[in-house]
Amino acid sequence: MSESAAVPDSTAVRVALWRALHVELDPPPHVLVDEIGMRLADPADGWRERGDMDPVGTSRFRASIVVRSRFVEDLLTEQAGRVGQYALLGAGLETFPQRRPDIASRYRIFEVDEPRTQQWKRQRLIETGYGLPEWLRSVPVDFETDSWWERLGAAGFDASEPAVVASLGVSMYLTDAANRETLSLLARLAPGSTVVMTFFLPFELLDEQARSGHRFSSKGAAAEGTPFISFYSPDEMVEMARAAGFAEARHISADELNARYFAGRGDGLHTTNGEELLVATT
Repeated sequence: MSESAAVPDSTAVRVALWRALHVELDPPPHVLVDEIGMRLADPADGWRERGDMDPVGTSRFRASIVVRSRFVEDLLTEQAGRVGQYALLGAGLETFPQRRPDIASRYRIFEVDEPRTQQWKRQRLIETGYGLPEWLRSVPVDFETDSWWERLGAAGFDASEPAVVASLGVSMYLTDAANRETLSLLARLAPGSTVVMTFFLPFELLDEQARSGHRFSSKGAAAEGTPFISFYSPDEMVEMARAAGFAEARHISADELNARYFAGRGDGLHTTNGEELLVATT
């Protein structure tokens, strides 16, 4: 693939722009301050007028996007010095290494994503002056034909050493079989490892506000050829992790995330779009 042919995934760009809008539109305190992703994406003039950037209509999505990353970054801050590896599946335009080099540089970081987005992102990091530190490794994977587990190992990831692994905004695009296989592979990680995975609740478990957001996001995903196909109740997700072989597994609800990160806000910003967290340890 030539550099001119390398383009980022549209979903990855949208997530980066929502993160930037959190800083632009929502009053402090900000759950996550990330405008680097927008700089990498370098969107065309007028991007704020796009329908999927509507300030009011996308507030719940902004909240969900920033809170899941903040949760993982708090975990990485807590684990730094005890754990030396971090892998992010479906990395997109993640900018933790650029925003928090003080913490990130204490890990070997592996960003796993499809080749075109990886190639484009590496080029943009060079062009914008952030560069490619030796502790940051790209792992290009064609999820339809490659084994991400084997590619991760080939890139230097050592499954015999403890690690933090995050899979954010991925499980809804995968088949149930693929999600179960992913958990089974991750359950092989060394004792003391932690996995954070987001999952979407079934439609019938959502309140009306979350159902509206689900319809919006599902329609957009289907239109782009990447429909949502897997949904789990919290009990189902926890049981899947335990069946895969994790020593412990727990569900982190949207209510818990709201209490931890959005309590006391005057603007009412909170996450309600049906995406919640699994935290599993080996």
